[in-house]
Amino acid sequence: MRNKFLLLIVVLFVFAVAPSTFGQVKATPDPGTMRDPDLERDSYHNLEVARNYFKLKKAYVASLKRCEEIIAGNPTFAKIEEVLLMAGQSSLWLSQSKGKQKPDLYVSFDGGEKRTLTSEQFREMGRDYLNKLITDFPNSPFAKQAQEELSALGLAKQP
Repeated sequence: MRNKFLLLIVVLFVFAVAPSTFGQVKATPDPGTMRDPDLERDSYHNLEVARNYFKLKKAYVASLKRCEEIIAGNPTFAKIEEVLLMAGQSSLWLSQSKGKQKPDLYVSFDGGEKRTLTSEQFREMGRDYLNKLITDFPNSPFAKQAQEELSALGLAKQP
C-alpha cells in the first residue's frame, strides 16, 4: 500500500510539474526591436527640442538639424516617423523661406568648405524625407500627413 501511495505521488508530481517545464523557452526580444535606452533617451530629448523649435519658435533650420541628428544617430528610434515628417516639413518650408530663420543659416560642410542649399535643394530634401516616411511606414498616421503635404505642393514622386 505504501509503495502504491508513493508511486501515485510521483506520477502526480510528474504530470503536474513536467508540462510547465516543457513550455519554458527563453523568450528574447526580436533583435530588430531592441533599442539602446540611452540612445532612445537622447533621441527623445532631441525630438522634444525639435518640436519646440518647429511648433513654437518656427525655427525650421534648428528643427531640421535636430531631426537630422536623430535620423543619422538612431534610425531605429521609436518615433522616427514623426522625425521624418518634421524633417520633411521643415525642409519644404525652408524652401519657401517660411519661419523666423533664414534658409542660408542651414550650412553643410562639403570637403572643408561651407555651403548653403538652394530652395530647390531644400524641396528635394523635403520630398525625400516625406517619401521615405510614406514608403517605410505606409500605415502610420504621419504617412497620411506626408502624402497630403506632397500632394498640396505637387511634389508626389512620379513612378
